[in-house]
Amino acid sequence: MTENLTTAEFKEKVFDFTKNDEWKYDGALPAIVDFWAEWCGPCKMLSPILEEISRENEGKIKVYKVNSDEEVDVAMAFGIQSIPSLLFIPVGGEKPQKMVGAYPKRTLEKAVKEVLKVE
Repeated sequence: MTENLTTAEFKEKVFDFTKNDEWKYDGALPAIVDFWAEWCGPCKMLSPILEEISRENEGKIKVYKVNSDEEVDVAMAFGIQSIPSLLFIPVGGEKPQKMVGAYPKRTLEKAVKEVLKVE
């Protein structure tokens, strides 16, 4: 299941951008962070795909959602200018990779394998 994050939860579960300049992911599992908004049509198309990916990879990855209208500080910290924007966050200190736009499931599955290194 995907999980909606507030700014405080993002800082706790993903990265505290107010305390750290250097990227350091705080989670144990690779993650996808979906920046979205209520009014965004492509975001609504992407949401069920991310739910599927989350269910199919349960226990292997986390899928978080951040409402960029409500959690402006998080969106600004990651330079989110258009939505949907996805951050693919591997474990082990690698920097996240950003994808902007709504992509088909197979493209997202490929990123899960290649960026997050999850089979």
